[in-house]
Amino acid sequence: MPQSAAKSVFLVGPMGSGKTPVGRQLAGRLGYRFVDSDAEIERRTGVDIPYIFEQEGEAGFRLREREVIDELSAREAIVLGTGGGAILEPDSRERLAARGVVVYLETSVDQQLGRTRRSTNRPLLFTEDPRGRLAELMAVREPLYRSIAAITVRTDGRKVRSVVDEIADALGRMGIGQQE
Repeated sequence: MPQSAAKSVFLVGPMGSGKTPVGRQLAGRLGYRFVDSDAEIERRTGVDIPYIFEQEGEAGFRLREREVIDELSAREAIVLGTGGGAILEPDSRERLAARGVVVYLETSVDQQLGRTRRSTNRPLLFTEDPRGRLAELMAVREPLYRSIAAITVRTDGRKVRSVVDEIADALGRMGIGQQE
């Protein structure tokens, strides 16, 4: 892959790990554009994620997500906040790892539960046991997040600014974002 001065940064991690707030602030710090893959899917379809799950199931949503990840990950100078399950698709993992710097925002199930408790836009949590569901998802997804991450940052109990500072420092050591 040709190296670019404007290498993109891709945030992966479970729901509630802070990908959107961290992504927005990190993009501002780097002078990049922030894009959220779930928001992009909603923009393109004109409906919310729960509606897509209801009409097309998870498989239909994942197909849309794979297409959006393919397109967005080819862009330069963006910070991309991916959906928590984006890494389930082997093609998406491969593209993210090859096309930019992947940052895994590591978060405990307890922290996820606290951050997602009031959300009405997370169809995988429409269950009697959200904690159990989050633990199941983490068991499957956590090794996949780690497998493609160039940088891992723990987000539990931390302010967005602190997480962004740690990521920016790590990127700076990689020669990315030093135009600050």
